[in-house]
Amino acid sequence: MSLDGIVIKSLVHEFNNTILNGKIDKIYQPEKDELLINIRNKGNNYRLLISSSSNNPRIYLTDKSKPNPITPPMFCMLLRKHLQGGKITKIFQYKMERILMMDVQSLDELGVLCEKRLVIEIMGRHSNIIVIDKESFTILDTIKRISHDVSAVRLVLPGIKYKFPPAQNKKNPLETTDTEFYELFKTINSGILTYKFIYTHFMGISPLSAKEICERASIDPNSHIGELNHLQKDALYNSFCNLMQDVKQNIFNPTIIWDKNKIIGFSSIDLTQYKNYKKTNYKSMSKILEEFYDKRDKLDRLHQKTTDLRKVIHNKLERNQKKLSKQIKELQNAKNREKYKVFGELITANIYKLNKGDTELEAINFYSENQDTIKIKLDKRLTPAQNAQKYFKRYNKLKTAYTMVSKQIKKTKSEIDYLENILVSIENSTEINDIDEIKEELRDEGILKQRKSFSKKKKKKSSSSPHHFLSSDGYHIYVGKNNKQNDYLTLKLADKNDLWFHTKDIPGSHVVLKNPGKNTPESTLLDAALLAAYYSKARLSSNVPVDYTQKKHVRKPNGAKPGMVIYDNNSTLYVTPREDLISNIELLKP
Repeated sequence: MSLDGIVIKSLVHEFNNTILNGKIDKIYQPEKDELLINIRNKGNNYRLLISSSSNNPRIYLTDKSKPNPITPPMFCMLLRKHLQGGKITKIFQYKMERILMMDVQSLDELGVLCEKRLVIEIMGRHSNIIVIDKESFTILDTIKRISHDVSAVRLVLPGIKYKFPPAQNKKNPLETTDTEFYELFKTINSGILTYKFIYTHFMGISPLSAKEICERASIDPNSHIGELNHLQKDALYNSFCNLMQDVKQNIFNPTIIWDKNKIIGFSSIDLTQYKNYKKTNYKSMSKILEEFYDKRDKLDRLHQKTTDLRKVIHNKLERNQKKLSKQIKELQNAKNREKYKVFGELITANIYKLNKGDTELEAINFYSENQDTIKIKLDKRLTPAQNAQKYFKRYNKLKTAYTMVSKQIKKTKSEIDYLENILVSIENSTEINDIDEIKEELRDEGILKQRKSFSKKKKKKSSSSPHHFLSSDGYHIYVGKNNKQNDYLTLKLADKNDLWFHTKDIPGSHVVLKNPGKNTPESTLLDAALLAAYYSKARLSSNVPVDYTQKKHVRKPNGAKPGMVIYDNNSTLYVTPREDLISNIELLKP
């Protein structure tokens, strides 16, 4: 499943029918490796997304927008200077490579008409977006500058000539003759797999497309090329030739293959190899790419942007766990305090037998049931009365320590619960706004440093929304993604008779079932419990206990941290939050 040369060819065809001859209206750079270009053409507005992300490089038309930085990056400013207001005069693909080029005609500072070329290289971690002067092929700038330190093979820097990525000695499948195709059988290793033979010798063909060629030829893609007879080789070539003929003539059938709610394959050609899976055909390749990449890229970027935050929380958590371990040892030691009181009492009771300089007292312990004989160590430098006083002081010190350490343990456990809950909140976040709310909360709690404000103008905060689900019986269920949302759901949104769900003694989200009524279906209760378990630390566990009660039995103690509540009069359900069960609960758009 990849964005290969065939998919790029279909995108070029789509762009030529939509944005060719259009005017570039606005250019934005919402991410360090991503552009969003607004284009007007024939009365229609289009939005072109181009990403050189190492994990999710892509290009397609989209209806969605993204928040932009207050100050545009330098590369964005350069593109605005050279391309904004310009006309797209040509869109084409370099051979059958994953390289798309876009020529833009615009006026320079002197009012002279000139052309620039935007080069989009979709090549995994080597992906890039480069703007060059069309006439001289000089690089004006690039979204990722590749110097000698990064690559000794190919430099991509302003001021030097643009060079195409190194060739891999692959043939262009659109120009390959039957003679060239059959000649390969004589020169290659006969042990190579059939589908691998195709994608390693022809540019722009992914393993998925190669398997499709084998499928259409009724050949096992995992068979060895040396095992094929003449008829099978003819069938393989005919399948290859027919597919390339369709690609040449821009005959595409954008397709997604689903395994339940997960995409397991996509292409711009019809995929016949997935016979037992659901298949959906689209008119636009852009729609397929957005369907596949949008959520995936968002989660990937969220993970990248929360790496440092997770590290801070994990460090705090580790320190608190070490502190708790020490406090428990101190408490255990303090529990033995009564023996020191007994030592003091026995020394006092037997003081008439003792002299300064004695090192031990052997006496009957009249505090024990069996009246055992006990030996008590004495400090020979102290008088008997001073030895007794020493043990009484130790007793009183441990008695005070027991009370203090007990309070400290309670506080430390509360801090650990809170930090674990923050980690769950980070895991449950689906938008940048969710993370911003968590960071703001941590600043308020003193866990993160407060931001330095260099401007008197306060940036308007955009709040995020809780998850909103519809149960199998049509009941509305809300799930908080962070503590701010948890408090909102429990303390503001929920009415006193609404049902409130939370994993038992496990960090997780607050879940509110609205308007349950007197006879709430058991299936709806299970849906809410499944969501509570899924959006908790126990997501990957089985038989997870989930408590639920009416909201009127849920209270927030004075001074409690965000998201922390206590409750009573609860019942408990045990559920296993499997992905297939969660996917059956309808998620409504905010």
